[in-house]
Amino acid sequence: MSILSFFNARLVNAIIVQQPVNGASRLNPHITQIIITSTGATSIQACYELQSLWSGYGSILRASLQGKDCESVIVKHIDLSVHSNHPRGWNSSLSHQRKLRSYQVESAWYHYWSQQCPPEHCKVPRCLAVESCDNTLVIVLEDLDATGFNQRRNSVSLSEAKSCLKWLANFHAQFLGVKPEGLWPTGTYWHLETRPDELDALTDIPLKHTAGKIDQRLRNSPYQTLVHGDAKLANFCFSADGKNVAAVDFQYVGGGCGMKDVAYFIGSCFHENDCARLEDELLTCYFTALRTALDKQQKPVDANALEADWRSLYPVAWTDFHRFIKGWSPGHWKIHGYSEQLARRVVAELKDQ
Repeated sequence: MSILSFFNARLVNAIIVQQPVNGASRLNPHITQIIITSTGATSIQACYELQSLWSGYGSILRASLQGKDCESVIVKHIDLSVHSNHPRGWNSSLSHQRKLRSYQVESAWYHYWSQQCPPEHCKVPRCLAVESCDNTLVIVLEDLDATGFNQRRNSVSLSEAKSCLKWLANFHAQFLGVKPEGLWPTGTYWHLETRPDELDALTDIPLKHTAGKIDQRLRNSPYQTLVHGDAKLANFCFSADGKNVAAVDFQYVGGGCGMKDVAYFIGSCFHENDCARLEDELLTCYFTALRTALDKQQKPVDANALEADWRSLYPVAWTDFHRFIKGWSPGHWKIHGYSEQLARRVVAELKDQ
């Protein structure tokens, strides 16, 4: 879920003391101190909720600052003691533990990993502070609105989609071959090992029986990188001209084949006919950017072999997510003819292996 999506701003109840101070509400003193210490501001002028976190685990806030060059920061406040209230009814101990782990991973990402992303190629918000206390996590981040990434998209042009694919290509090149220490060993929120309930609910029996082979096929790629893990359109922030993007929401970042991000992203912003019509053009854009990034970073890898391997895994990665979505939400709009066609092909190829 994007940490900078535009929602109607409203004052936060959970962590704001409802005492007006010069027309604004006042933050919990502990969180106020974290923000002031991490930014060097003299005070917080106001704080507004941008959105609540999935299943009620907290809030994402924008805090306006005084006495500092940066006018505002984004604060992700996570309550780890909350009882999950999943909007689709997937409430279980496993679901709760997965969500808690996701916030711990995101904290590790911002604290230890995010500074490795070159801002000119795969921009992410700069981390100012990560603090934990009892059952609370607080992450203070650079406000991307103030750095030229103040545009959000519900739909994209082809050129804007390519901007996102170029971001992914640079991200995957940056972390090619690294070990995901402190992150998910296998990234993405639909990873088979963490989704036994959704697999059990899946009624597509051939797909169900092939799920393990699909997962193993992706694991067996010799070209592992870090994947964003939730690289949907809503998690990209655009420059005014749409030519540059930054990415947010790293709860499911971890190891994996880069095609998992690419397939998931394309499926998040194009409908059935466009997915089929634009497949080759979009993949060519991604792999062209990937080759450029690998060359620039002087990665010791055979780019031809990597592209051949990952191109062959694009339908497998697509089918991996298709397996999850059919078990999780059988009526979802992403379950369409293009997805079914790819899945049937992959299942047929893997069933005898």
